[in-house]
Amino acid sequence: MTQPFTQSDFMRRALSVSKNALPECRPNPPVGCVLVEQGHIVSEGFTQAIGGNHAEVEALNIFAGDTTKVTAYVTLEPCSFVGRTPACARTLVESGIKRVVVAMLDPDPRNNGKGIAILRDAGVEVEIGLCEQEVSEFLLPYLGQS
Repeated sequence: MTQPFTQSDFMRRALSVSKNALPECRPNPPVGCVLVEQGHIVSEGFTQAIGGNHAEVEALNIFAGDTTKVTAYVTLEPCSFVGRTPACARTLVESGIKRVVVAMLDPDPRNNGKGIAILRDAGVEVEIGLCEQEVSEFLLPYLGQS
């Protein structure tokens, strides 16, 4: 009998997926996102080349089902500002997702906590810090350069 997947398993998968973003995503950080419904991964995405979709948008674009029953596991706090792409936090809200699990806050002062605030203000349940140590060890060298 197989063991059920844990939340940590889903975040570790998002971390694994994020590595597919390199090196094309630079100078943006390599972020991964997995969408999970009823204990199963239903979609995955990672940051695309500069000007392309971020991880959350990639995962949402692939998924064709009802997002209200989906949890998004994201390695880095969804962005709150519009740059070359729309704000991922707003895209998640507009998608109808009701729960987002984030490994670490974005240290970029343009975002730091603001993406979480957008989600929470819209009634999305947010959990922060799952697998934070593992994710931050990978992501920190890529942050602050976007």
